[in-house]
Amino acid sequence: MLFALGCLPRNARVTKPGTWGKVAALSFHRSKDFHMDIGFIGLGNMGQPMARRLVEAGHKLVVYDTRNDATAPLVALGAQVASSPQDVADRVETVMASLPSLQISEKVATGEGGVIHGKRVKRFIDLSTTGSRVAAKIAASLAKKNIVQIDSPVSGGVGGANKGTLAVMVSGPKSEVELVKEVLAVFGKVFVIGEKPGMAQTMKLANNFLSATAMAATSEAVAMGVKAGLDPAVMIDVINAGSGRTTASDGKFPQAILPRTFNYGFATALMLKDVRLCFEEAKNLNVPNSVMGAVLDQWETTNAEYGGDSDFTAIVKMIEKRAGVTVGKKS
Repeated sequence: MLFALGCLPRNARVTKPGTWGKVAALSFHRSKDFHMDIGFIGLGNMGQPMARRLVEAGHKLVVYDTRNDATAPLVALGAQVASSPQDVADRVETVMASLPSLQISEKVATGEGGVIHGKRVKRFIDLSTTGSRVAAKIAASLAKKNIVQIDSPVSGGVGGANKGTLAVMVSGPKSEVELVKEVLAVFGKVFVIGEKPGMAQTMKLANNFLSATAMAATSEAVAMGVKAGLDPAVMIDVINAGSGRTTASDGKFPQAILPRTFNYGFATALMLKDVRLCFEEAKNLNVPNSVMGAVLDQWETTNAEYGGDSDFTAIVKMIEKRAGVTVGKKS
């Protein structure tokens, strides 16, 4: 099924009133016969389940990752494997990427052997978090080859990627966004932020800064209570029943901190990257950022002490060490 550019597909529903240029949350009743050939680059913790959902939705995938073990599960589901980002872009018109760093995102999109050199590619959908400046830079480079960039960072973690409940933030040319919205709805709820390159990235940074702040603040609050003799599990129950409830108290603490598993599924280095990008963006826009600076300091310390590969719930360990307490039961 194809639908006219610039128009909502007939099976779309606007869940909140909105016009273009304002955030519009969209959900879809996906038709069974709408299928696309899609390239997917980067099959890590987030990319793997997102790519899998595309295959399960009936889309034909060409995948690439530097690790053979990452492509194998998709091949078992029917995906084809490419030898490079350029090879992906030689085979399909729509290429998606979910990548861990700014440098890798730029290299994959515009470097040697990158998407920009592909023969068929028409649009590049970046699901990574790069910040608005890098997004604008990549968009400008791709535009010289008549390739459109669509920013589409996501939020909701590995669990949301598996279940298809992510918040999918999108910015790019209106006609191109209309063309791929139904595909992006496979990942979760689509929010159209605007047309300017990087607008969705700014939204993602604001969101992740709040998530990072909740983790740091909740860790300090619970550590304080534990040192005063409170039961951390009771504290979390009270917080979640009251006005202090956060995504950290509601999800991260019960699932990964109180049980002492520290396996929520998001790396400390990635959270640090997002907070740093948000702080830099605020500085460039000349808006107050003192809270951002304080939160950034907490994540830099956690990264230095526990490593970038540690689960980002390790921030509580950094605070525990300074407080002289243990939150939850020792493993």
